[in-house]
Amino acid sequence: MAQPTNTLDSYDVRGIREDLQDIIYDISPEETPFYTKSAKAKATNTLHEWQTDALRSSADNAHVEGGDTAPEARGVTTRLGNYTQIFKNAVAIPGTDDGLNKAGRAREMAYQVLKIAKEQKLDIEKALFANQARSAGSSVAARRLAGAPAWLTTNTNFQSGSSGADPTGDGTDARTDDGTPTAFDQTKFDSVMQAIWVSGGKPDTVYLSAFQMNKALTFTGNNNQRSNITAEAEKVIKHMSVYVTPWGTVEFMPSRENRSRDVFVMQDDMWAVGVLRPTRNTELAKTGDSEKRQIITELTLICKNEKASGGVFDSTVS
Repeated sequence: MAQPTNTLDSYDVRGIREDLQDIIYDISPEETPFYTKSAKAKATNTLHEWQTDALRSSADNAHVEGGDTAPEARGVTTRLGNYTQIFKNAVAIPGTDDGLNKAGRAREMAYQVLKIAKEQKLDIEKALFANQARSAGSSVAARRLAGAPAWLTTNTNFQSGSSGADPTGDGTDARTDDGTPTAFDQTKFDSVMQAIWVSGGKPDTVYLSAFQMNKALTFTGNNNQRSNITAEAEKVIKHMSVYVTPWGTVEFMPSRENRSRDVFVMQDDMWAVGVLRPTRNTELAKTGDSEKRQIITELTLICKNEKASGGVFDSTVS
């Protein structure tokens, strides 16, 4: 039916108040599993150092009665270190904000500072997984921490037949990516698990991308992978919480911040984060009609002993 003549409808009326919800919806991912699970240690210098050691290999040990005892050559500890990296972000909000009535937040500064803190955690997680060597920095170049790929060298599976290569293993160089990656599969993963066990490690967490997680879901013989339909709920259930091997049991944990080509098999208690300056929210000098604040964190990655972990590298990502 047509509208009666001269009807004053909502399209003609002026002064209708806006209908804006007093909430802001944000589903951006903010999980940082590796950074969260890593123990936090106190760093007191921009170069944080630690030592590793290992038992000698087992040997035949038999001696005659009454024989003299001669000292044997003993190995020394290995001294390692990583540089702290400064993570810094800032925001400036004009004084006018104090007089505004905004939806979803009372003060813009408080809202933005909270966002920055979450974003910076993601930056830290990305750096911990980054294939970058440590760098001391200078007055014109930023210090950089060596990420996890720069430490793993003993228990790795990668495309060694082409251009791929392990790093030195002390954080001074990054690993060399192969230009012709191959698919991640169960055979590669099991070989890394076995190598870690032989080295004495006890891995408990696997960090991998969503793409590689789908590859892991095809592994056979794993006790906790299920694909079935429950009649009462009419649900299809397919998930893998843990993977049981003769070399240990590990939890698969998808991560958004590691490179998809890298699959990390980690013993979590053999990794830590050395914190020189914990996350702080500080006010910057006022230079005009605005408020300025910075969020700053300074830390490094500690690889207590890389033989406790490993990885499958040079994996296809599509």
